[in-house]
Amino acid sequence: MTIKSLENCPFDTLFEAFSAAFSDYNRQWDAAQLRAMLARRGFDPALSFAAYDDTSRIAAFTLNGIGSFNGRRTAYDTGTGTRQAYRGRGLAAEIFRHALPRLARYGIRQYLLEVLQENKAAVSVYRGLGFEVSREFDYFVRPNSEITGCDLPRTSPFRLVPTAAAPDGELLPFGDFRPSWQNSAESILRAAKQIAGYDLRCGERTIGRIFFEPASGDIAWIAVDREFRRQGAATLLLQAAAGAIRSDSIRVVNTECSCDSIREFLKSNGFIHSGKQFEMILGI
Repeated sequence: MTIKSLENCPFDTLFEAFSAAFSDYNRQWDAAQLRAMLARRGFDPALSFAAYDDTSRIAAFTLNGIGSFNGRRTAYDTGTGTRQAYRGRGLAAEIFRHALPRLARYGIRQYLLEVLQENKAAVSVYRGLGFEVSREFDYFVRPNSEITGCDLPRTSPFRLVPTAAAPDGELLPFGDFRPSWQNSAESILRAAKQIAGYDLRCGERTIGRIFFEPASGDIAWIAVDREFRRQGAATLLLQAAAGAIRSDSIRVVNTECSCDSIREFLKSNGFIHSGKQFEMILGI
């Protein structure tokens, strides 16, 4: 096996390898969805790496996003995959060890990833590489068709206003926990062309905000000012997003397990708890 950077790898080659590696995964991506995911997560091909077999075909890969997290220059595992024929050979760990000194030379000070808690083999590998669990996340899913449309009564004190991911002011207000990498302000700004949003206002005051991807159905952020909670404000934001989402399902990924407010809100709106992840960090 030869390990090298993906800097000069054509997207079609990368997409084929990604599709093959995740062919048995419970979610599939088309080319447009993969492009969108990589853009949002800050994919840097020059600092991403793959193991190539003797036929120059990608056998395994790690796609790294580069950015800032908690004030430190960070690499983020946007996707690590191995073709089924090459699993069990330790290629992911080999790629990671190859990448670390190169990331360090680029000024990266920590490596961040999320892993399904049920994937005990991967968790064990990451612990063996020195990663430590920093947080635990939930993710929730609900069919879009089950969420009714938003029809504000004329007497409502609230009004919905489309908002854009602009780099001025506080982009993600009212939250009860720090967003994960893919839901951070930096990620939302990177993906501004594929992200939509609404503000909920009471008079001239913004009291809630939601950001979401209409194509994928992924909700990146939903939060309401504490003063206006339990008045249907967050549900109005959710209904407005559902009306604009083209996907059959709506997903809320990486909500902090310790945050009762978001968990209770999602469950009360019919979302099904679909899994748990560890957020893990390694200092470089």
